Amino acid sequence: MSLLPIQLKHLAGISQLLPKNNPGGPPLQRDEASGLHWFNLYKSSTPAQNSMLPILVDLNGNHLWLNCEQQHLTKLYQAPFCHSTQCIRANTHQCLSCPADRPGCHRNACGLLSTNPITQQTGLGELGQDFLGVYLAQGSQLGPILVIPNFLFSCAPSFLLQKGLPKGTQGVAGFGHGPISLPNQVASHYGLEHQFTMCLGRHSTSQGSVIFGDTAIYMPRIHKQDIFHEVAVTPLTITAQGEYNVRVNSIKVNQHTFSLPTQPEDSGAAGGTMISTAAPHMVLQHSIFEAFTKMFAQQMPKQAQVKPVAPFGLCFNSNMVSKFPNVDLVMDRPNGPVWRISGEELVAHVRPGLTCLAVVNGGMQTRAPVTIGARQLEERVVVFDLARSTLRFSTSTLGSRGLKCGDLVNFVHY
Repeated sequence: MSLLPIQLKHLAGISQLLPKNNPGGPPLQRDEASGLHWFNLYKSSTPAQNSMLPILVDLNGNHLWLNCEQQHLTKLYQAPFCHSTQCIRANTHQCLSCPADRPGCHRNACGLLSTNPITQQTGLGELGQDFLGVYLAQGSQLGPILVIPNFLFSCAPSFLLQKGLPKGTQGVAGFGHGPISLPNQVASHYGLEHQFTMCLGRHSTSQGSVIFGDTAIYMPRIHKQDIFHEVAVTPLTITAQGEYNVRVNSIKVNQHTFSLPTQPEDSGAAGGTMISTAAPHMVLQHSIFEAFTKMFAQQMPKQAQVKPVAPFGLCFNSNMVSKFPNVDLVMDRPNGPVWRISGEELVAHVRPGLTCLAVVNGGMQTRAPVTIGARQLEERVVVFDLARSTLRFSTSTLGSRGLKCGDLVNFVHY
């Protein structure tokens, strides 16, 4: 995570480039190999290539963590003492002592548990405090630097980077509802609404974006279109772990309906559907997966089905299929708002002649019965409004209106 090793007074001046109550955020990139999304933090005020640190976007992570063993810190870095105000804010009561005196290794520091969201491996690291710096997106150009002084994060052990993450990744940025998540610290420092807008690019060459604050207030018509015109609203629930959940009432394939089982109030599943950027594809609990794939297969030519290729459970000879059916997620209630996934959005072209339904069988013990993955978020405006406990989302992809995620940041002027 790139932090800015420049003078304190210079950092304070840079931070004023983002006016109070004016939204902004970094451009997002897609890793083609993994289908995951990331952005750069910076450790200098010059956007040289060697000053960039790729950080994975984890929608449900509680805080930002990075590998401090590579010296990605400023001279202003400090480790708050155990039981300090910063530790209480980070909701950690663990104490950690380290014999060496180096970044991520101090005596009587706060211990903070970090998680690799892909492997679910955890590691105990040190709570750190430093200046966070990130360039804001401004159309196709980099805008000013967003600086947050006294930013709290975790210096996590380096073994958390060894598996699952895109090549070169140096940490993970948690966008969940934890007290020291990236959106919550940005909102608190700049006096923004507690909400953020996310739009993930479809390809490694197309820019995505995340914008902190109330985007709709500042968003004009783009290409003579209101980008929020075709947006639906559904209740947003935050679990005890800080994860974003919505309720999906049923799934429709070509108007054939499969109703999802009702979840108990205390199940932690909040209606059974988690939204995740750490899962590249949709993940379904085993029984739901079986029912859904059976219903999907019934809408396809039987002779087109071929032996599936891991991790998928249903594949087709694409030379025998002209079109894949649309899938509708009916949100919240019967006849509720619809999250439409086109057939093309729900399949993966594995190799020439082989296309698979890009839905994964999560087994019997999933974190949620249904997980909407990164692929379903791509080229779609999704607004996480924490102040009003609502999720606003494009009912169809921006591409159907001749728009793309990169258009969202063209309106920002600093």
